[in-house]
Amino acid sequence: MDVVGFNRHAWDREVDNENEWTIPVDSDQVARARQGDWSVVLTPRRWVPREWFLELDGARVLGLAAGGGQQGPILAAAGAHITVFDNSARQLGQDRMVAERDGLEIETVQGDMTDLSCFEDAAFDLVFHPCSNCFSETVLPVWRECHRVLRPGGTLLAGFANPLLFCFDRDKEPKGILELRYPVPYSDVTSLSAQERAELDPDQPLCFGHSLTDQIGGQLDAGFVIVGLYEDFHQDGDVTVSYFPTFLATRALKPV
Repeated sequence: MDVVGFNRHAWDREVDNENEWTIPVDSDQVARARQGDWSVVLTPRRWVPREWFLELDGARVLGLAAGGGQQGPILAAAGAHITVFDNSARQLGQDRMVAERDGLEIETVQGDMTDLSCFEDAAFDLVFHPCSNCFSETVLPVWRECHRVLRPGGTLLAGFANPLLFCFDRDKEPKGILELRYPVPYSDVTSLSAQERAELDPDQPLCFGHSLTDQIGGQLDAGFVIVGLYEDFHQDGDVTVSYFPTFLATRALKPV
């Protein structure tokens, strides 16, 4: 199955559906960011600590799988030279819309997060990778490519899902019942029965619950040193909020 192609079109449709991660920031948020008053997320609810960032003024930043007109414009307004890379043309269009509306310089590049071959080695000072690798069938190439395109001493800020998020019975979860059913790692393509796959919403992106070995160990194996980590909860209304944090964020450095 062409997961990359399927999810490309699915996220294009999510823009039409006004998914919350496709709604661009407004001009007031951009204006405040230009004055130094800004914040962005890697995970659904918790702001990334400002001390996790290097000096943004003039920094070369890659927003990896970060389309939607949200983090990219804020980082650009804060002074970064930002390139937003995303699988969805419509998501990238949101960033271009904000750039034109508010006079920002944002480069947009369409592609698969596992293949950054369009960028040279050591091209960026910072890679900002919000929760999105759950839409990639594999994650280890993502970390290897992040390491390659960062300069020595560069920073990777990444958000990702706790794999437990994908383990519960999908029929019982909407009723508030968390009953384990699917093992880690999870895949919409291989973990479901034929009937369950047929019941998937054809307009929704395919999801994958990668193991922590691949999410955290994969960064270490790629050559990163992890120097920061926090957990975050799902959006209000999700049944998991009462029980456990479903997302993590890491700060990793490429050794000099």
